[in-house]
Amino acid sequence: MKTSFLRITLAIAMVVSLHSCKENKKESSDNTVKEIELDSTDLALLELNIPEGFKIEVYARGVDGARSMAMGDNGTLFVGTRTDNKVYAIQDTNGDFKADNIMVLDTMEVPNGIAMRNGDLYVAQVGSLWKYPNIENQLGDQLEKELIYDDFPKEFHHGWKYIAFGPDDKLYVPVGAPCNICDKTDEDERFATISRMDPDGSNREIYARGVRNSVGFTWHPDTKQFWFTDNGRDMLGDDIPPCELNTVTEVGQHFGYPFCHGGIVKDPEFGDLRPCSDFVAPALQLDAHVAPLAIKFYTGTMFPAKYQGKAFIAEHGSWNRSKKVGYRIMMVDILDGEVVGSEPFIDGWLDEVAQKASGRPVDMLVMKDGSMLISDDFGDAIYRLSYSDTALASNE
Repeated sequence: MKTSFLRITLAIAMVVSLHSCKENKKESSDNTVKEIELDSTDLALLELNIPEGFKIEVYARGVDGARSMAMGDNGTLFVGTRTDNKVYAIQDTNGDFKADNIMVLDTMEVPNGIAMRNGDLYVAQVGSLWKYPNIENQLGDQLEKELIYDDFPKEFHHGWKYIAFGPDDKLYVPVGAPCNICDKTDEDERFATISRMDPDGSNREIYARGVRNSVGFTWHPDTKQFWFTDNGRDMLGDDIPPCELNTVTEVGQHFGYPFCHGGIVKDPEFGDLRPCSDFVAPALQLDAHVAPLAIKFYTGTMFPAKYQGKAFIAEHGSWNRSKKVGYRIMMVDILDGEVVGSEPFIDGWLDEVAQKASGRPVDMLVMKDGSMLISDDFGDAIYRLSYSDTALASNE
């Protein structure tokens, strides 16, 4: 069992009141995490392989199970979790790129998905979605939130959410398959899909089908084309099927699950029902079982030109392969809507000889200065990756 660095000093006082048709709730957000020494040695950052000129440092510690990230307009970093049932609010009050105020904003059931829109924080649980209006004005005060919906499937298997607002101002919400391999769309057509809806939960539609378990998606900053990762099925051996990077070119496209995997692997149970040619093939076949999560395009100017506009994928790492894979961040070159190359960007979270992991990257976020934040739900930390062409820019 991994060591937790979280020490909470103040108990949370809950004051709940229901009112209005949106079920507004108020509760105390006074739940502060003690400051923890930002020492990178036990997090094995010195073992990471990063490109020359880059430096990786700890931005925040004591963020148990740090997963999805979203940044407020005033610089508050909000972080969701999957197994730790907490939503964090993290502040760097003196601008030194090291968090000095870490709060447990709220305690919820599997609040993995978070997104910001016009100052409002949206948090997705397995079957429900909440909005915290003007969230940065609520910090340290009575917490007010609104229920947007509570009628999504509540199966926990692949039920945790990654959410994001698109260029169309729609909220995109996936519903994973409630199994390793099955077809449950006759029970609920939203299984194994990505849906989108208006910010108030209305006007819902299925945007992509045949998606086993997407825990990361984004839009190309120029073309606005939608890109998403998908975790391949288990129990077909170490090397098949590939995990996937996909792109949507038409609403309603089907990406193969459960009939075909990675565009090439016919499923032993469902493959005879429909051929792989019926479906959209992946834009990129990733290694089997690497568990790709977030994908983000680099939109800053701090990194050298060769990195600008590239897509970065957090490979969380395998859980049931005989020899572990993943535990790294990949860089993908996309030109005119097609993948033209990919390579590791950061690795070393996995000691391949000892088969021991020191971290598992989950999400990435490009900051205003062009540096990149990386969440790690194994190390319970947020890292900051920056670039400088001086001798000081290293991971030493």
